[in-house]
Amino acid sequence: MLQYLKNKLRTSLSSNKYKPPQPQGEFSARIIHRHRTFWKSADAEYVRNLPMDANMPLAQWKAEPHWQRTLSNKNNSREFAKMHGCLVPELYWKGRDLEQLDFKIMPEQYVIRPTIGHSCNLVFLMNKGFNLMDKTYYSETQLRAELDKALRKNPYMEFLIEEFVRSESGEYKIPDDYKISMFNGEVALIDVINRVSPKEGLSSCYDENWNMIENISQFYKQAPYQKPPACLEEMITFAKTLSKSYEIYVRIDFYATDKGAVFGEFTPTPAAGAGFTPKAEQVLAGYWDKYCNGSI
Repeated sequence: MLQYLKNKLRTSLSSNKYKPPQPQGEFSARIIHRHRTFWKSADAEYVRNLPMDANMPLAQWKAEPHWQRTLSNKNNSREFAKMHGCLVPELYWKGRDLEQLDFKIMPEQYVIRPTIGHSCNLVFLMNKGFNLMDKTYYSETQLRAELDKALRKNPYMEFLIEEFVRSESGEYKIPDDYKISMFNGEVALIDVINRVSPKEGLSSCYDENWNMIENISQFYKQAPYQKPPACLEEMITFAKTLSKSYEIYVRIDFYATDKGAVFGEFTPTPAAGAGFTPKAEQVLAGYWDKYCNGSI
């Protein structure tokens, strides 16, 4: 069965038209190399979608080559975070069989997201039938149609329906992303995204002590200085714990909520290596050399 999956994936990959971005510096070159190594191999989807859970020993998580790929599956990343003591959103439903999905038992606020994906694609932040991401109302029938269309395109994908975590002030809104660049337990920087839609928002960057620093990305406009979240210390503590276990460079995303720091996801190849400023290239490559020297 494994060999069949690998052969099927190899055929699929041979026709892939993906063209990686051109490296702008040493850091982006390493991310592009990692992206190619992780996701252009024949076993990529097999490894990413191995079903894992928090009760498995750490050695079992790390059994496959480039095992970190397993954590690019959003459900696996939830389980890994739980295993390390992190708070994660409550899970209401997981699966592919939409006939088993009963929207009527869901609370008025919930989040739908795919186990495979990036850049907020196919993410629905539902508040009483209104999706905050695309500012559109959806009926149950319309939601099912959207999920079904996505599932038909990807045989490995599942959907998660999770708790809609509230802000520190108790609001249901698009949460701010605290994206922490980590190198084997060391914090390089914290990039805060104040998102207004999947592709739009403001960004501001801070060091571990919450001193404002130059933005790392060219994707978002500069945000003004903002106060640190009340759970910053908790967020950093969990980021360091997860990063040590992850071993190599990774960006770890958190949300600041009225329950404290809530884990979001791991991003091993942010933007596939595109869009970093020259200063960011220098800083992040420097951390890589110092704390993850020789790693992919």
